[in-house]
Amino acid sequence: MTGTGNFPRSNRRASRFEYSAGGVARDGDLLLMVKVQTLDGNQLWTFPKGHIEPGETSAQAAVREVVEETGFRCEITGPLDEVRYWFERDGIVTQKTVTWYLMRALEQAGLPDPKEVLEAQWISLRDAGTLIRYKSDRKIYSRLTQNTANPL
Repeated sequence: MTGTGNFPRSNRRASRFEYSAGGVARDGDLLLMVKVQTLDGNQLWTFPKGHIEPGETSAQAAVREVVEETGFRCEITGPLDEVRYWFERDGIVTQKTVTWYLMRALEQAGLPDPKEVLEAQWISLRDAGTLIRYKSDRKIYSRLTQNTANPL
């Protein structure tokens, strides 16, 4: 079972917390996104993110994850949002917190890590809206599009 929701205590066999960070690089009307394969074998587009390593701040993790997953070295231009959701995998219920940052690309520093992503691509804001599948990504997308006259 995946997704958000409240899991009654009686249904919990084991639980844990995970902390990740990610970045949404924006260049005008373009967003830097990654195509990944989910655990159930589906392919979908999402924003680059990953676990915060010991000794790393969320901002440092976000910058590292974006370059690892996209090949683009980026800088943070500001905070974007914090998203929390629950998912269950192998009988373990996990509450995940992801800290998101708005970024701008500085340079292409390499290639995406083929172990983590299938493809990285700049996608128009309009097209991204049709590709996004995760509820948490929809929240981020909504933040990006809520005030187009004064974009983040």
